[in-house]
Amino acid sequence: MSDRDRNRLEWLLGWFVGRSGTERVLLSVAAVGVAVVIGMGVILAAGYAATCQTANFSVIGVSFCYDPISVYSVLLNGAFGSTFNVALTLQQMTLLLFTGLSFAVAYKAGLFNIGAQGQFVLGALATTVAVLWLAPLTPGGLAGRALLLPAGLLAGVVVGGLYGLLPGVLKARFDTNEVISTLLLNFIATAVAFVLVDRFFNDPSIQGTLTRPIPSEATVSPWLFPQSTNFALSMFVFSLLTVAAFYLLLQRTTIGYDIRALGTQSKAAVFGGVDADFTTVFSMTLAGAVAGIGGAIYVMMVIGRWQSGLPSLGFDGIAVSVLAGNNPIGLIPSGLLFGILKSGSQAIEFQLGVPRQLIGVLRGLIILLVATPELFRILGRTLDRRDVIDLSGGADR
Repeated sequence: MSDRDRNRLEWLLGWFVGRSGTERVLLSVAAVGVAVVIGMGVILAAGYAATCQTANFSVIGVSFCYDPISVYSVLLNGAFGSTFNVALTLQQMTLLLFTGLSFAVAYKAGLFNIGAQGQFVLGALATTVAVLWLAPLTPGGLAGRALLLPAGLLAGVVVGGLYGLLPGVLKARFDTNEVISTLLLNFIATAVAFVLVDRFFNDPSIQGTLTRPIPSEATVSPWLFPQSTNFALSMFVFSLLTVAAFYLLLQRTTIGYDIRALGTQSKAAVFGGVDADFTTVFSMTLAGAVAGIGGAIYVMMVIGRWQSGLPSLGFDGIAVSVLAGNNPIGLIPSGLLFGILKSGSQAIEFQLGVPRQLIGVLRGLIILLVATPELFRILGRTLDRRDVIDLSGGADR
């Protein structure tokens, strides 16, 4: 790379790093607009190539099988068109706030927690087993609910935290790359959970790998929303309070300062007295714990048991966090956007018969274009922390 090209790249990355919060919001809004326009072109191209008995859209005598205006209209209607749809959108947002927060907390310490999915899965299983074990020992009614709900959450927190502790210790003691360790631990968690349920906790009355349903006292009942939505407004409020609590933890506490200092400039933080090993382990444990909360809420609010094939909310949480600039408060609009895309996409497939692959392309376009400025900003901040940078592939020595 020539000096001229390198200077241009440095200027571009520096420009993204220097944007204010308001400017970054405007960039995201503009990116959504661009993604919608490009998506309309993709829909038209797919509609032109597809075969159908009756064209749904035509321009200057050219017929198309898919109408881009209808697609986006159904997307929004599927997210907000009824109380049921709003509940589904907020349900997805609630769960994604926890898995997104799991990645964001670790990132603030300079770590990449790719293992939120495994922590989510084991947290969900721990909640189910704990509740099923405690249910016969507790009274029914409100007293049982007052005992089982906190116990279920606590089980998810503890097991998720312990599973996050493991890669934290490996990183602190043996300098094991946390990306590799957490990624591999996802597969281990899924396999271990499957075997445990299949051999010890399986429901013999139903074919498949799933546990017995947890008692009604351990489920979170909907309020103001239909029972069939499996969404509890109390859990949504709890997720917002959790985000606010983690924001205050990172911004107003000593350990939060240590986490941010270690993630911003590790050598300077250690020189200033930060215990790098403890902060690393603590951050990964905290990340695992919050992902475990997400698993607990998924069991107690959505499905009422553990079953194989849990959704990839842990991996989706990574994209939610990156889209939010790994800022806890930014997770709220980012999680809402993902909730809209998830619930609205289902409506498009059911109502318009648009192929699932095309819907995935539209979602991916929006996510990609909105996340790209934040990715450049993260890259620019990372490069800016180094003393000397060789953008052609190595460091000057």
